[in-house]
Amino acid sequence: MTKQSIGPRTLLYPHPVLIIGTYGTDGRPDAMVAAWGGICSSRPPAVAVSVQKARQTYENLIERREFTISIPSVDYVKEADYFGIASGRDADKFAATGLTPVKGDRVNAPYVGEFPVALECRLLETVEIGVHTQFIGEILDVKVDESVLGEDGKPDIGKIRPFAYDSMRQEYYEFGGMLAKAFSAGKELKR
Repeated sequence: MTKQSIGPRTLLYPHPVLIIGTYGTDGRPDAMVAAWGGICSSRPPAVAVSVQKARQTYENLIERREFTISIPSVDYVKEADYFGIASGRDADKFAATGLTPVKGDRVNAPYVGEFPVALECRLLETVEIGVHTQFIGEILDVKVDESVLGEDGKPDIGKIRPFAYDSMRQEYYEFGGMLAKAFSAGKELKR
């Protein structure tokens, strides 16, 4: 197969849609959408998100050193997008969207009450990378709405209904159903 070069881009499929929750220096809850992030360690459980220095969330993260990551369902695509196009310096994003900031139990940071999954994180490390700073947080707790748990008690992605961001087209996409069992589908190729 012939591939065409499109040059260096922020291209990765899929980009998760993550909502970073922090409190500002005035104590007001704030949230921003981030697509540059993901799990970066299993022990300790940790997640990394990259934020530009110009963002209010950057200042909040540096000051407070605690944050949450809420994972929205497709039902909240408009609200999640708003968190990315409005600034916490100019707007109360929770009031504008009608969503509920809930103070974390393990960290001094708000998560979005209506979103089905929330991670509570304490800042472990920062890494400067070009115009972004990567914030690496230890996951101290994960909260999951009971309504999105499967019969086995584990989160069910089909019930969570997260969505992804396409950075090239600047569009959001939802997922289809299960494709195959991980750590099993490739066994027939193992020799």
